[in-house]
Amino acid sequence: MDSTAQTSTEELRVKITQSKLPSEVSEKLLNLIKFPGSSAELASLIAYVNLILTLPFGKYAEDILDIKRAKEILDKNHYGLETVKNRILEYLSVLTLHKQKGEANTFHAPILAFIGLVGTGKTSLAYSIAESLGRPLVRIPFGGLGDPGTLRGQSRMRPESESGLIIKAVSKAKVSNPVILLDEIDRVASEYRVDIMGVLVELLDPAQNMSFTDHYLDFPFDLSQVLFIATANNTGNIATAVMDRLEPIQMPSYSDQEKLFIGKNYLLPKSLDEAGIDRNMIEIDETLWPQIIRPLGFDGGIRSLQRSLQAMSRKLARKIVEGGVGPFKITPENIGEYLA
Repeated sequence: MDSTAQTSTEELRVKITQSKLPSEVSEKLLNLIKFPGSSAELASLIAYVNLILTLPFGKYAEDILDIKRAKEILDKNHYGLETVKNRILEYLSVLTLHKQKGEANTFHAPILAFIGLVGTGKTSLAYSIAESLGRPLVRIPFGGLGDPGTLRGQSRMRPESESGLIIKAVSKAKVSNPVILLDEIDRVASEYRVDIMGVLVELLDPAQNMSFTDHYLDFPFDLSQVLFIATANNTGNIATAVMDRLEPIQMPSYSDQEKLFIGKNYLLPKSLDEAGIDRNMIEIDETLWPQIIRPLGFDGGIRSLQRSLQAMSRKLARKIVEGGVGPFKITPENIGEYLA
């Protein structure tokens, strides 16, 4: 072993012995670094050890189980959706009672799955749940997801292998009980659907996810305290075995009246803030809101409305930077300029 390799393995040994890894994991790593192999193998080993050292073994976020606070957060972030919000508050109430009984680590909450059209608030509800609990949230997008190895990791025997998205999410969250959002699980690539659904069954099954094995790690990691939340546009492409482990919550479409309220009181102020514009710099003719709400015809969600208001805010920002003096009035004569 040359001096550089010896220095590298010694640094790894110190990191491993000073960390708070489970004893069986420490022993595994210490045995591996005894014979690091070639320089390429050593570089791979260093990456492997460093990843494991980022995993939050035994580290947990302390849940904030305050139903009044949770309701305030849901009402702040979401207009309407009373049936959905009540279901979430019931869900959090059950978690609270089990924690009060000291059963937080043995109780396995159902996996909420928000089902509905694009723009109906599915993803943002997951963020509100995480905010309510005081847990970090990591989103895993499933749209177009192919090789299940992307989720479960690839064997270190393969060149340039790496851990899967699940383990990466836990590493990023820095706690073993984050909220992991499995976003749009109905949109995986069709040729890989069966295999990916198989991984989801293992992830969502309390009897299996306590010893989830990522092929890159090559040892089980306990995911039993992770709070998984799923979203989907519809359930047609989701395997029955996965649906059996989900508690679907149907997202309603927004009426034009609800969109009007959301646009004025939530989306427009947010878009202006994101663009760095004072909120009193814009005046919109009231008769124009139906056109802003439905730029492309009927839309059950608010995604198109959000994009329209963001586009208006960007154009307003340019006018201000170019020397324009507000407040700027959006009228039937100039609305096309702002929505283009």
